[in-house]
Amino acid sequence: MNYRILLVDDEPDILEIVRYNLKKEGYEVSTASDGVQAIKQAIQSKPHLIVMDVMMPNMDGIEACEKIREIPELSKTIITFLTARGEDYSQIAGLEAGADDYITKPVKPKILLSKIKSLLRRLEVVSAQEIIFFNGVFIDANKYKVIKNGVEIKFARKEFELLQLLFSEIGKVFTRDKIMESVWGANLVIGDRTIDVHIRKLREKLGDDFIETIKGVGYRLSE
Repeated sequence: MNYRILLVDDEPDILEIVRYNLKKEGYEVSTASDGVQAIKQAIQSKPHLIVMDVMMPNMDGIEACEKIREIPELSKTIITFLTARGEDYSQIAGLEAGADDYITKPVKPKILLSKIKSLLRRLEVVSAQEIIFFNGVFIDANKYKVIKNGVEIKFARKEFELLQLLFSEIGKVFTRDKIMESVWGANLVIGDRTIDVHIRKLREKLGDDFIETIKGVGYRLSE
């Protein structure tokens, strides 16, 4: 498959080096230098993956990510941030904004390519449960669509994946470790706050009683 990748960074040298290496691997690459351009380019090219810097002029990567996540036709696009070492706040804020991962700068081209290939493999994984219905909520995994009592509800990518995990085994308690591994990946370290924020967002959209907290363990759907 000929994957489309959008690179977003305000440093021309970084854009050119990464673009060159990705094109050598056969990827279709477009670029943008700030968040405003990123949104316009993403709508135009509909990339499979966006690799975006956090600190940029006009509009930073966090705000751009939040706006991209509101665009239905880009719901399946993977977004990963480029963050400087020690920018723990940027990493947490990026994940809460709807990003799938982050890559720490500086990064060698070979390592970056390996990371990008790993991220794109996620698009090749098809859920065994593509359509799920429970307690008035209908989930269509293929279309990233959630309908409750006949009304469609919009979810960011990670919110959707968390909801899909909880729906995969009705009544099962999913530990925090299992949620981290299944939704964010075993190699990505995130804080408890990120999971709490996503659970809170699910409750805001589905109702406070929809997801049950099992104190000291994790979460499950309320039966």
